[in-house]
Amino acid sequence: MNSDDLEVACVGETMVLVTPEPASPLRFGGPARIDVAGAESTVACYLAQLGVRATWVSRLGDDPLGQLVKTRIDDYGVDTTFVELDRAAPTGVFFKDPGETTRVFYYRAGSAASALGPSTRVPPARIAHLSGITPALSTSCAELVDRLLTTRRCSFDVNYRSRLWTTAEAAPVLHSLANRASIVFVGLDEAQILWGTKTPADVRALLPDPEVLVVKDGSVGATSFHPTGTTFEPAPRVDVVEPIGAGDAYAAGYLAGLLRDLPEPERLRLGHRTAAAALATTGDVATLATTGDDTSERTPGDDTSVGVTGGLTYLEETR
Repeated sequence: MNSDDLEVACVGETMVLVTPEPASPLRFGGPARIDVAGAESTVACYLAQLGVRATWVSRLGDDPLGQLVKTRIDDYGVDTTFVELDRAAPTGVFFKDPGETTRVFYYRAGSAASALGPSTRVPPARIAHLSGITPALSTSCAELVDRLLTTRRCSFDVNYRSRLWTTAEAAPVLHSLANRASIVFVGLDEAQILWGTKTPADVRALLPDPEVLVVKDGSVGATSFHPTGTTFEPAPRVDVVEPIGAGDAYAAGYLAGLLRDLPEPERLRLGHRTAAAALATTGDVATLATTGDDTSERTPGDDTSVGVTGGLTYLEETR
């Protein structure tokens, strides 16, 4: 893929996820499933399936786990030309510990991706997609986010993760970063945790500068604040299998609609439909079938499907 043709550059860490299978506490040992997990790369995988020319920018260890991550993301049609391999630092890993309450254990300190920084090469694209996870990883990662928000048109998913930093630490930083982005995605629930806002209008009052602000309210729907006004689109009814990656899928669907100049209600609906496919999937990035602007989960034998069946997960942490 020619870098001059890129529409979205998704920047951030992706790790390997290890989950006991069948589900049981890690202390018991036994068989496990190895998956690939990362918010920004998940967005890239959905964008590629929706026909958007997307690249994923990151760093991986020059190790078998890094090869797994890169191959899995390649398989979705995402450009990985700008992924750097590091012989000295490993690919990050985290473990899911099932039980009465599922816990997550991270082994990402000193990972290759933690060395992302202001000198990292991010190719020209119409939009650079970032999340609030990256600035929590290291000082250099925070400097990269700052550089991109200063020099590029960015979309920013707040993506507050309590396992990375406290609310007191994250709230002012994420507020400042989000208010500098052109397009912002935030869940009403995380906005309440971070800033005490109660309604989408409250969030807009707190973040007046983005050209577009999309406030997601779970099964209720999504509200967008944009140059021509405010639009609400109710969420479709979905039988939820697992709520993994739905927020990233929503961001991808909305961005795909924006890049194709769809009317605002259709952008929101495409976000909902892409998220619905994620909600109906057990842990993996759903393989989408697209007809026009319609998006649904692939059915066997559907020749209109895009991408490949595979496992790329993003674990929403228990807050």
